[in-house]
Amino acid sequence: MKNDGISRRDFMRNTSLAAAGTLAGALAGKGQAGTKTRKSKIVNYNQKMHYRRLGKTNLMVSEVSLGGHWKNRNAGRYWDHFANEQVPDDVAKNRTDVVSASIETGINYLDITTAAECLCYGVALKGRREKMIVGADIHNLGPRNPNFCNVKSQTHNVDTCLRLLQTDYLDIWRPQAKMDGSNTDAEVESLIETFEKVHKAGKVRHLGMSSHSRPWFEHVLEKYPEFEMVIFPCSAKTREKGKAPIGGNVQEVNPGYGSDQTQSIFKTVLERNVGIVTIKPFFGGSLFESCGKVKFPVMGVGSKVENDMARLTIQCILAQKAITATVPGLSTVYEVENAARASYTRPLGQTAAEYEWLMRITDERWAALPTEYEWLRDWEVV
Repeated sequence: MKNDGISRRDFMRNTSLAAAGTLAGALAGKGQAGTKTRKSKIVNYNQKMHYRRLGKTNLMVSEVSLGGHWKNRNAGRYWDHFANEQVPDDVAKNRTDVVSASIETGINYLDITTAAECLCYGVALKGRREKMIVGADIHNLGPRNPNFCNVKSQTHNVDTCLRLLQTDYLDIWRPQAKMDGSNTDAEVESLIETFEKVHKAGKVRHLGMSSHSRPWFEHVLEKYPEFEMVIFPCSAKTREKGKAPIGGNVQEVNPGYGSDQTQSIFKTVLERNVGIVTIKPFFGGSLFESCGKVKFPVMGVGSKVENDMARLTIQCILAQKAITATVPGLSTVYEVENAARASYTRPLGQTAAEYEWLMRITDERWAALPTEYEWLRDWEVV
C-alpha cells in the first residue's frame, strides 16, 4: 500500500479519538445538521458549502457530495471493469479533474461501488488521499452474493478496495445488502465481525450499509447499533404540490415489502443517531432527456434546463434535515460546480415558479421510469 500521509499508528490513534467524540456527540444531541465543530476540522472546508454531521461517526460531510458513478462510453451510468486493471488516460484525467473541482468547491465525501471506480479514484486521489472522506465497497464482492456472506470473503472485499484505491484505509466500509432485503441476521453479524477485524487492523474506520429494502433496514438498525451510517435512495417529490419543500413536508410513502407506511424511516434513523447518505437523486439519470444519449467523454457545460433541474432537485432532497448528504454521479467539472451551487444557494429558497416547474417535470419522468428503476417506487418521497 502507498503512504497517504497517515501512518497506521496515527490512524488507530485518530480512530480512538473519534470513538470518544462519538459518545460526546451522542450525549450532545441526535440532530444530523447542527454542530459546533471547528471549521479547521472539516475536510476541504469552503465557507459557501454547508456541512452536516454523519450521525455517530461525527464526520462532518458536505451536504452535496460525490457519487462514484459517471457516464461511460456507451452512455451508461457507471463504469464496472477495466482490462488488466488499467485506467485509460482520458478516464484518469476526467476523474482527476472532477476530484480537483470537488476539493475546490468544498465537497469532501466520495462514495464508491465498483472495482473500476476504485481504480479510477485511486488514480485521482494519488498524493491527496486525505482530501476526501471515502466510503467504499465493491458490489460484486459484497453480501449481495450469498456465497460471499462470510468474514473471509468480506475481508477480501475490503482488501480489494484498498488495493485498487492504492490506500491503507477506508473512512467508511459500506457493504451493499441484497436488493430484496433477504440477508439473514447471521449474514449481518458476519459483516459486523468483518468490520471488527479490519477496524482492529487499522483498515476501516466506520461501518455503514447500503440497501434498497426499507423494512430490512429498519430491522437491522433496531437490532444492530454497530452501523453508523446508511445509504438509500431519495428523490425530489413532496407531500403537497405547490407547498415549499421544507423539512417538515418531506416524507416517504409506498415503501413496499410490507413496511409500515405510517412511520418515516427518518424517525428510526434519527433516534439511533445514524447518518444518512442518499443516492439516485436523478432516478439513475432518467430524470433527464439526455439519459442514454450522451457518451463519455462528456463535453461542455450541458443543457441549462438539465443543470437547473439537477440543482433544484438536490435542494429539494436536502430540505429534509435528517439527511446528511446526497451523492449525485458527476461526469464533468461543470456538473460538480453546479451541484455545489445547490448547497451554496439553498438558503435562498426556490420561487413558486421554479418549484412548480421542477415538480411537473419530475412527475412526468417518474410516471415513465424505465423497468430497471421501477424499484425506486418503493422509496418514493412526496
